[in-house]
Amino acid sequence: MKSPIKTTLAVVTALAALAPAGGVSYAKDQPDDTSSSVRTGPAADYPVVIGEPYVIDGVTYTPIDTMNYDQVGYVTEDAPGGPGITGAHRILPLPSYVEVTSLDSGRTILVRLERRGPMTGDGLVALSAPALAQLGIVAGAPIRMRRVNPPEDHRADLRVGNEAPLRMNTPAGLLEVLRRRLPEQGAAPLGDPRQAMISGKEPPDSIGTAIDPTSEAVMTSERTEPEDVEPAAVAAPMTPGAELAEAGEGAAEPVQPSNLPSAEGGYVVQLGAFAIRTNAEKLALEVDGSIATSGRFSLVRVGPFTSRGQAEQVLAKLRARGYSDALIHSLD
Repeated sequence: MKSPIKTTLAVVTALAALAPAGGVSYAKDQPDDTSSSVRTGPAADYPVVIGEPYVIDGVTYTPIDTMNYDQVGYVTEDAPGGPGITGAHRILPLPSYVEVTSLDSGRTILVRLERRGPMTGDGLVALSAPALAQLGIVAGAPIRMRRVNPPEDHRADLRVGNEAPLRMNTPAGLLEVLRRRLPEQGAAPLGDPRQAMISGKEPPDSIGTAIDPTSEAVMTSERTEPEDVEPAAVAAPMTPGAELAEAGEGAAEPVQPSNLPSAEGGYVVQLGAFAIRTNAEKLALEVDGSIATSGRFSLVRVGPFTSRGQAEQVLAKLRARGYSDALIHSLD
């Protein structure tokens, strides 16, 4: 007769042998969603990596975290770029997001910078093959690249390897200006040192006296203009188009050139108020806008629009391009 103790031990041993085929293996078979969400979710954008200075072809590059990055130059192909709309840059944080514009067509796409490079030559940025295809260019093409802060849904598209929606095409007038700034080789900066101070709000008149015009970087062509000369009530737009802005409130007796849109529109989008006119001209070219005058400030505006809904659509596009302080003004 078998001992009860031996029988119990045999049953326990059999159950233990079956355990891996049950609960333990089941747990291992479950998908690991945590690692996937870290790679493709919003957390994948943080923290950004800046890094230490390094040398390429005898030139020292110092990475920096700045939103005021805007340059023209030439593109190269990033061979290790993989299947996504990605790029390699020498100094901007990783990851970060930039708009890249073809200076041949004006087509503009959103790119996620994920690597350091180009590791040779003087290209402005190295783009993956899919990014070059979306932009419709090849290595060596002239481009403009500027850092932006895109909406989360557009970031999410790029993180999973998809294309983000195309940006607004750059107007022909601005393309001509950008091509004139293009060097024969290498890259050239476009950014205004005070670009981060751009606001849709009109500053108090006293601020103008605190700005030293001699310290301002003139970002337009070689034309100069004395800063102490009182400008006309309303200036002609830099690049006339369907979305030119109109003279704003506070301007004395607005003069309307023949190529300026009618003042009957009810709303405009205002992007900036500048004490130095050359800065207003640069921004007006960039957004296909026009300049109005309020006191001693030059106002950059886009419009007019007959309805607030139209103005809000343009406002959303401008804010997506990084003009976070743009505002809607009523002309009534």
